[in-house]
Amino acid sequence: MVQKLKLEELNRIDVETFKQVEKIPLVIILDNIRSMHNVGAAFRTADAFLIEKIILCGITPQPPHREIHKAALGATESVDWSHDGDTNNAIADLKSNGYEIIGIEQTTDSQLITDFTIDRSKKYALVLGNEVEGISDEVLPNIDVFLEIPQLGTKHSLNVSVCAGIVMWEFAKALK
Repeated sequence: MVQKLKLEELNRIDVETFKQVEKIPLVIILDNIRSMHNVGAAFRTADAFLIEKIILCGITPQPPHREIHKAALGATESVDWSHDGDTNNAIADLKSNGYEIIGIEQTTDSQLITDFTIDRSKKYALVLGNEVEGISDEVLPNIDVFLEIPQLGTKHSLNVSVCAGIVMWEFAKALK
């Protein structure tokens, strides 16, 4: 008979070990995200896939906060993060350190994520935008490549935390 594993049977690493293990060369930039739930969910997913860092930009809420913690389940303690009031400053810093900047956005120049080749020799930063407005207009010119997730139904977009999970997984699979 199949049984679910107990938490102690999952053999997860602790926070200190997490901080020491090699991370996937991937940074997540949250550009003016409003929802603390979405921020917490991004942290939790970043922990699951050993993402290098999250940069919270603009109005994006910052830990510690009860609503972020509720979705993150402690991942704000394991995943490195910082805040930058200006998304373009964060992008400029990452570019100067050799990161390719990928905007997750539907644009006239975007390609399907399924058609994009992730290069294991590169470091990437994924920019995820506001729940209503998407990536800020002033940020668009500083993005190297735009990717979108194929959508087959009637809706125009996915929730940003769902989108973050999909793209983090796609990059984590390719970069690990």
